[in-house]
Amino acid sequence: MTTAPTAGRTTPAGAVGTAHTRVEGRDKVTGAARYAADLPFADLAHGHLVLSTVARGRIRSVRTADVLDMPGVLTVLHHGNAPRLDTDYVGMLGVPPDPTAAVFQHDRIPHAGWPVALVVAETPEQAREAAEALVVTYERQPHDTAFRAGRPDAYPADGHMPAVTEKGDLEAELAACAHVVDEEYTTPEEHHAMMEPHAATARWDGGRLEVVDSNQGTTWVADDLVRMFSLEPSAVRVRSEHVGGGFGSKGLRAHQVAAVMAATALRRPVRVVLTRRQMFSLTGYRSPTAQRVRLGADADGRLRALEHRSLNQTSTVWEFVEPGAGPARVMYDADAHRTANEVVRLDVPSPTWMRAPGEAPGSFALEAALDELAERCGVDPIELRLRNEPGRGPVSGLPFAGRNLAACFREGARRFGWADRDPRPGVRREGRLLLGTGTAAASFPAGAMPSTAAVTAQADGTFTVRIAAADIGTGARTALTLVAADALRVAPERVRVRIGDSDFGPAMIAGGSAGTRSWSWAVTAAAEELRDRLVPGAAVPPEGITVRSDTTAAIGALAPKERHSFGAQFAEVAVDVTTGEVRVRRMLGVFAAGRIVNPLTARSQLVGGMAWGISMALHEEAVRDRASGGLYGADLAGYHVATHADVPAIEAHWVDDPDPDDPVGVKGLGEVGIVGAAAAVANAVWHATGVRHRGLPIRPDRVLRAGGPRV
Repeated sequence: MTTAPTAGRTTPAGAVGTAHTRVEGRDKVTGAARYAADLPFADLAHGHLVLSTVARGRIRSVRTADVLDMPGVLTVLHHGNAPRLDTDYVGMLGVPPDPTAAVFQHDRIPHAGWPVALVVAETPEQAREAAEALVVTYERQPHDTAFRAGRPDAYPADGHMPAVTEKGDLEAELAACAHVVDEEYTTPEEHHAMMEPHAATARWDGGRLEVVDSNQGTTWVADDLVRMFSLEPSAVRVRSEHVGGGFGSKGLRAHQVAAVMAATALRRPVRVVLTRRQMFSLTGYRSPTAQRVRLGADADGRLRALEHRSLNQTSTVWEFVEPGAGPARVMYDADAHRTANEVVRLDVPSPTWMRAPGEAPGSFALEAALDELAERCGVDPIELRLRNEPGRGPVSGLPFAGRNLAACFREGARRFGWADRDPRPGVRREGRLLLGTGTAAASFPAGAMPSTAAVTAQADGTFTVRIAAADIGTGARTALTLVAADALRVAPERVRVRIGDSDFGPAMIAGGSAGTRSWSWAVTAAAEELRDRLVPGAAVPPEGITVRSDTTAAIGALAPKERHSFGAQFAEVAVDVTTGEVRVRRMLGVFAAGRIVNPLTARSQLVGGMAWGISMALHEEAVRDRASGGLYGADLAGYHVATHADVPAIEAHWVDDPDPDDPVGVKGLGEVGIVGAAAAVANAVWHATGVRHRGLPIRPDRVLRAGGPRV
């Protein structure tokens, strides 16, 4: 046994707020970090999903006999022999499960790429060959995948916020306004495209189901599996130590459920890894949107009327709302204020959460419309936004728990050189290039969800933190190490953080930019209590001393407020009038995102978000073939994302913005970086060319068709 450390001898100056490389960084760059599909298991079998080739209909037959005779094939699961699952429940995040995950429960086909069978074999090559040889016949039915504004079958839907909010007489206020913007903005279908494909291994060990997975929340996936397979909570363990990106898509999906079914049938471990092409059908995406924004302002640019309506598609089996009208409920107020989120059911796969769901497409429309209003009012775009800063939540009426957007704009304008900007569009030229600059505001909710954590003082003088957090590339492990070190008043080198295991107890998922905030709260509570229990000079027993926290009561006691991170983003573009190519030359973001735990990984998150904004503005677009119901080019060759050549030097900075209601003072920043980026680029393209692009992406052919000043 060793004695408990004394605070005076070991307390560092403070780890939170200083730059630290990732604690697992060496493992990742040397290949020692093993991901879900890397872990070895004895007697491992492999499954390969078979997806429907029709967009709507019924399965008439699954011819398994020939496939079962192929080398290495162990079984074929389909709707005729799979176990029945329970899908009548509301999951951990307050929503029912997407039925796409509840595989092989009926013969109906609601969209192209619907899972119809799983072929399991001794090797992945044998499984894939047999899956491609499996003959499935269908009864085809007419399908509809045509998304567009003005569909008569669209309807308001709540999602995780009310479908409609309204106050005041919108039409009367618009009629009385000196300046009115009334435009439609569109965004396309977009896909997560993370580096690590979805993968899961399921096995039974002593009557207990263990799933090794790549997910954004082990307790989230474990809870769904418990409910779906009607198991006791103690009978399921989900582990997910390293995750190569998620962006909202890595919850419960078809591959985990299929792996559990196969492992149960064969009584041996079964691994299912999705191909990149399968991910385009099975792991969700950001729905296309059609948004109408109407703004009315006085002569000086002060808003009197605001309407934002957003339409997205959803599948016929699951209702998912992409709440594009949500940002207007936070950003700007008006005497007459109306927002609405609507959906239309089509024969398409289910959309899902994708980085900044609602905010990313919604802010493009809202911030582009604000830029148009600034032009019509003859007011600088930053000044227009500052004139319309609300004192309270425009819809909720609640006070803001910090709203430092004005500070972001002022600091951003200084760093970007905004004062030197000629506001006239189409006047800056450099050979055949037209140059322009644009700006946009950003916000994202800064939520916290109940979580549990355990902190143990070890006999050797170190500390172990256990929490079912997920590090999906954000640096969460490192951030929690710094938070725990400060709460314990020891150096970070004496803290080991273990994450990604549902046995550690319930915790918030890595999503909604609420992970670090939620986990830090729980870790701080446990660490501070442990520190108070340790007696300087007293021996620590060999088994250690453990304290467990639960933040449910503390978070439930928070006073109602509007809690958000904010940002101001700036872009400079060059538009080639000969080819239509748009290049972003420089980009800057200044953010108010609470106390920054680790500046190194925080900057990476913000820069990554803005790079995604460039990708959203100029490249990303998944297109459906109306004849087949499937996607053109459902792979990373056909679906274009920004590459190194597309991304310039990006600067990310922040202003002081602690949250006094949070024990660490943090807010979320994983998503706010993307929110205003696409609008800033689009507004810069207008400034360069004098032509508005209200639909994304701004492709070269669209630039050439739109025309504009010629060099």
